[in-house]
Amino acid sequence: MINQRMYELGSEPSAIRELFAYGMTRKAEIGEENVFDFSLGNPSIPAPKEVHDAIIDLMELPPEQVHAYTPAQGAAGVRTAIADSLNRRFDTTYSADDLYMTVGASASLSISISAVANPGDEFIVIAPYFPEYKVFIESAECTCVEVPARLDDFQLNIEAIEDAITPRTKGVIVNSPNNPTGAVYPACDLTELANALRRKQDELGTTIYLIADEPYREIVYGGPSVPWIPSLYENTFVCYSYSKSLSLPGERIGYILVPPAMKDARRVYAAVCGAGRALGFVCAPALFQSVIERCVDAPCDVEAYRANREALYEGLTNLGYECVPPQGAFYLWVRALEPDAKAFSETAKAYELLVVPSDSFGVEGWVRIGYCVSHETIVNSLPAFAELMREYQYKIAK
Repeated sequence: MINQRMYELGSEPSAIRELFAYGMTRKAEIGEENVFDFSLGNPSIPAPKEVHDAIIDLMELPPEQVHAYTPAQGAAGVRTAIADSLNRRFDTTYSADDLYMTVGASASLSISISAVANPGDEFIVIAPYFPEYKVFIESAECTCVEVPARLDDFQLNIEAIEDAITPRTKGVIVNSPNNPTGAVYPACDLTELANALRRKQDELGTTIYLIADEPYREIVYGGPSVPWIPSLYENTFVCYSYSKSLSLPGERIGYILVPPAMKDARRVYAAVCGAGRALGFVCAPALFQSVIERCVDAPCDVEAYRANREALYEGLTNLGYECVPPQGAFYLWVRALEPDAKAFSETAKAYELLVVPSDSFGVEGWVRIGYCVSHETIVNSLPAFAELMREYQYKIAK
């Protein structure tokens, strides 16, 4: 007999991936230029030249220097390079031994959860949230506890988070800049959250971990900067991926940071190594470990995303759509034109607009539009969005 849980996950795939697959089919049928696919966070911005040059240069080396296994936790060189970069940027004193290389942020998250979780524990997520959090949590035989963000601005509701903490709470996952809303959590709110977690730790006699999911850290548009959370709360995991900052989503390369200030940090790091082993996430792709070692400080092309953000936000708000102005990442959070976001997303398909209903993210009535597409796609999609708006205006008028 097969594992029923795994069957359910495989037979009911992610709504985001399902929409992306639908888009690929439609592009093959009617031409890529005629489908406005905003489903996936798949950067269209080219990787920096430094990445291209590093790959070309590495390919000239003997294969055993490029493609051989590294230590399970990653090569010492890349871990040292990342630690040195973090120390320069955040005035810290990390070393290679605080880092574990992973197959992207999803692996970072699932490893971090599994490293500290025991069956029956609870992890708090802030709704709306990346749908796979629930998969990772439940796969560790734990409970996913959804706490809504503030509905006026989708920022953290600290009081609600503190109220949701129980003796079984093992961690809180925060994602800033946020997927799907684009919110950036300011230092004052994160400091308040850290103080709330310390209060609950003291009250309950437990350790509560903060898991910072940060693949969009570099993609911000002014306003509040992205705070370095380990400087605010000692029991913080940082889960990072280069998928977004360096436009390498298909290469699956990232890391986990276990800061030395974390309680029992060396035991926790050993548990991270053990979870990586148990989950099969050992020896991240060797070629891209070497690429990151050489390109750890390569810049992210934020301006291209900024232009897309402005074109889409201004275009949709001018048409009458209600949108949350994104402070970071590359998603626009838009109010659906009917209460049923799934039905709205289906209606949008008739105009070849592929937008993700908010039900996937734990809330109702919104859609996520990923603007990491070409600028031309955004501009050309606006007449379709106008037609979609007119259809709903006509329904209301009747």
